Amino acid sequence: MSASSNESSILIRRIASLLILPVLGFALTALTVEAAELRVAAASDLSFVLPEIVAGFEKQSGAQVRLSFGSSGNFAAQLQNGAPFDVFMAADISYPRKLIEGGFADGGTLVTYGSGRIVVWVPKTSKLDFERQGLRTLADPQVSKIAIANPQHAPYGRAAVAALTHEKIYDALKRKLVLGENVSQAAQFVQSGNADAGIVALSLVLAPGMSDKGKYWVVPTDLYPALEQAAVVVKSSTQPKLARAFIEYLGSPDAKELLRRSGFAIDTPKPQSAAQ
Repeated sequence: MSASSNESSILIRRIASLLILPVLGFALTALTVEAAELRVAAASDLSFVLPEIVAGFEKQSGAQVRLSFGSSGNFAAQLQNGAPFDVFMAADISYPRKLIEGGFADGGTLVTYGSGRIVVWVPKTSKLDFERQGLRTLADPQVSKIAIANPQHAPYGRAAVAALTHEKIYDALKRKLVLGENVSQAAQFVQSGNADAGIVALSLVLAPGMSDKGKYWVVPTDLYPALEQAAVVVKSSTQPKLARAFIEYLGSPDAKELLRRSGFAIDTPKPQSAAQ
């Protein structure tokens, strides 16, 4: 083979490698985007509506979202101990604020996305009349067990205790209380027949598969502190840009409509001060 042929062959291989590398780089980038996963720790009152919101975000972003549901207080403690989450959605804004103060969350990403409401939920066969006596109806002898979320770490549990205290019946009813690990478990106690009534989240009793299992009475909002719910990006997130995009998506018309239909009082998600 002549020298000129060798030079031509080498030149062709170099040109081919220069053409292949950008294509390979693009393919690897595409695979990285496709494989991006966002880990969200969310309050259990969101267990029915959040998967619907996530489906829209996944379709828009091409990312995958892994959801974990539980009590806000437990998640806050886990995040302080390095739990691997990217976004924290709490049922009480005080938890994200504490994480920000401790350096565990990005204060510039804190937003509120809605306010929750509590209801008294009873089986459909119940003859209790809450319209006449409100929460005092729970003192009826036919009510032996009342399910609430554990007020030590669950905002909906604290709201239930606050409402009962406001009506001056907490001490009388305390012996009837059955504590769920979170508000979703408290609702399950009623659904399974292990409690005669529950003070739970409106978002849960409106959900498909739950709405036909019982009936509810909405507790007036002036009986308990506002359940202002908020989301924040975790400082140790491995997907900070994607996490910010997810929080921004909570303000989209589709997300807000889903939250509204699930019983949340909705305003446009807005930045919040970390220290209030």
